[in-house]
Amino acid sequence: MSFADTTYLPEQPAHDPEIEIINAEAFGPGRFTRAAYKIREGGPHERGLSFVAVNGGAVVASVRMTRIAAGAGRALLLGPLAVRPPFKNVGIGRRLVAMALEAAKNGGAGAVILVGDEPYYGPLGFKKIPRGQISMPRPVDLDRLLAVEFLPGAVAALAGEVSHADQVRDLAKA
Repeated sequence: MSFADTTYLPEQPAHDPEIEIINAEAFGPGRFTRAAYKIREGGPHERGLSFVAVNGGAVVASVRMTRIAAGAGRALLLGPLAVRPPFKNVGIGRRLVAMALEAAKNGGAGAVILVGDEPYYGPLGFKKIPRGQISMPRPVDLDRLLAVEFLPGAVAALAGEVSHADQVRDLAKA
């Protein structure tokens, strides 16, 4: 099988079992204790903004997006991003992230945040969120909170603890 044979598709429900295996392989059982996982427990991810890489008929990588809220701000949380070991370091993860960011931007999202490494995500447009601007529901290295902004002021509007958007009363509807 060749990396050139990898195709990129919008995530479908049928991909869920393979995505779970990839995430378990990449992050192990400790993934359930992470801050981002706690946020994702609050509601569904946005399947229309989530993508998979398929090679030889099998899902080999996945990225998901989840709607979040922090204070009056709204954004998307990118992750998990996971790539099966034989397919790492050939650009599949970066391509999935680029696709998810394009879909988020085209869908009107103001910003996308994540918990990740700046050397990896920086070239994709992510920058550190100012320390103390937002917090996570579980401990996290504040230097790993990154964001890419599509609409001016969208990142600045995020303040306080991040939660799944479904867990927060929409201030616009109040």
